[in-house]
Amino acid sequence: MTQGSVHEEGTRPEAGRPTRGRDTGGGRDEDGRGTSGRREPPGGDGRRPAPRRGGRRHRALRWAATTLAVLILGTSGAGYLYYEHLNGNLEKGERSSGDSNAHRTEPNAAGQTPLNILLIGSDSRASDANVALGGGRNHRDSPPLGDVQMLIHLAAGRKSAAVVSIPRDTRVDIPACKDPGTGEKFPATNAIINESLARGGPGCTLATWENLTGVYVDHWMTIDFAGVVSMADAVGGVEVCVNQNVWDRPLPGVPGGSGLKLTAGSHKVQGEEALQWLRTRHAWGSDPLRARAQHMYMNSMVRTLKQQNVFADTGRLMGLAEAATKSLKVSEEIGTVKRLYDLGMQLKTVPTDRITMTTIPTVQDDRDANHLLPAAGADTMWAMLRDDVAFDDEGGANGKGSANNEDSKDGEDGEDGEDGKDAGDRGEDAGGRGEDAGEQPTDEPAADADMDVVVQNATRSATLGPVTGRAGAVAGTLVKKGFTGTRTDASAARAEERTTVRYPSDDLAGDARRVAEALGIPASSVRRSTDVSGITLAVGADWRSGTSYPEQGTPGAGDLPDDSDALNGSETDTCMEVYQPYRW
Repeated sequence: MTQGSVHEEGTRPEAGRPTRGRDTGGGRDEDGRGTSGRREPPGGDGRRPAPRRGGRRHRALRWAATTLAVLILGTSGAGYLYYEHLNGNLEKGERSSGDSNAHRTEPNAAGQTPLNILLIGSDSRASDANVALGGGRNHRDSPPLGDVQMLIHLAAGRKSAAVVSIPRDTRVDIPACKDPGTGEKFPATNAIINESLARGGPGCTLATWENLTGVYVDHWMTIDFAGVVSMADAVGGVEVCVNQNVWDRPLPGVPGGSGLKLTAGSHKVQGEEALQWLRTRHAWGSDPLRARAQHMYMNSMVRTLKQQNVFADTGRLMGLAEAATKSLKVSEEIGTVKRLYDLGMQLKTVPTDRITMTTIPTVQDDRDANHLLPAAGADTMWAMLRDDVAFDDEGGANGKGSANNEDSKDGEDGEDGEDGKDAGDRGEDAGGRGEDAGEQPTDEPAADADMDVVVQNATRSATLGPVTGRAGAVAGTLVKKGFTGTRTDASAARAEERTTVRYPSDDLAGDARRVAEALGIPASSVRRSTDVSGITLAVGADWRSGTSYPEQGTPGAGDLPDDSDALNGSETDTCMEVYQPYRW
């Protein structure tokens, strides 16, 4: 272990150093708020946001160990050594506890479907172990936040995998959710994505992802501080690398820090030191760069497990399985060791050089500089996931060919869906995406043709000014199609990268979808939102001309946005650049 333990996180000082990937993402100041951009240096005039929820700290999340747990079960087979005991270790919960319209992707010609797993790290302080590792003993009863969230996408043919992270301070629409344990209901809201975990548990976070991406998410898994430490110990350490000496410590005027202290070069970290690596933000410079460090850790962990000969050591197998099952909470349909084992075996078949780690492109939120919004490039990534297009350029569209991979078959207990059922109701694709899903625009009027529809001109973008008259042109088209209650709202000066139809309550969801269908707008762009009082169509920068929504081209294999910060699983020579104030 290097010096220090896991300390409180605080703000970082200002400096203008170049970084790889985006550097506008959210960190957190000393009271736990997110910061999406660079902050003022100590003694400057930068303003810190007001404390939220009593000054909770360290919203850092521990997702990498979740993947480790799954991979251990898949590589070891240890679950069968004392099956019932291990099953008893597993905590389970409802798959989805929120409103969502996502549908599974249609099987390919070989009958294969992709598999999507949402990994969530919780900052829960509900145990002594978590308090000791993460601080915040005064907040043991506060709802946990999901500070690091990422989606693992296994291609239908199980030949490649994509991993997508969303920075914790990214503002999104969170649907109406119900806590399956307490029965408490939470209305739909527009807030940063890490709050979704406290509004109905992991099932609410899953529904949030489905609505954001149009991707059907098969399962979720969560892990907390203590779980990360036990899993890192169980695997025997993971190799990480820094380009300079790093010490993530408190600085004058900048409290907090993870306590990570390493010399330049490669190091094997485990236990609390692994947690320090995963929690470090100040020393890297931003939350998106912290995600990059976590991706490096995860890739290294996968390579480590593939290299280890764990089959020859029964005692170690049992220890790994014990740590994995105690560290995880999973959605109920994969809540047995057998199903986790089957799931792990599918993960195991993917070669490391076909694993691509990414973070969605983001822009600063114009409502709150401490928050982020998904950038246009995120839509490209969601489309690739929905259409099962490889994030690398090795194999074209995954799973579109023949079934020549025996390991890709689903297990008999249905680890790839709900109890192995083929989705006979998969009449729509993952996003129900309008013209892309075979749904043609219709001239059939809405059930209530006089319903109010407000059209706003949101065509202004970061690089282009607004297109004059767009709201009127689109509103006129809707009137011709029978939506006679349509009007424009010239007072709303909006700027949105993509066209969106919003509605305020469930009783208007069907009408909102009919508006979208009439114009060819994909169903994944229909959102419930508390920001509107009725059905509201914001004509975005992606629709600057014409009266029908333009057909969106399908990206090909490897067509990731330049700012997705892609990292290949076989890369062994990548190291983190250390932010200047945290070098020693």
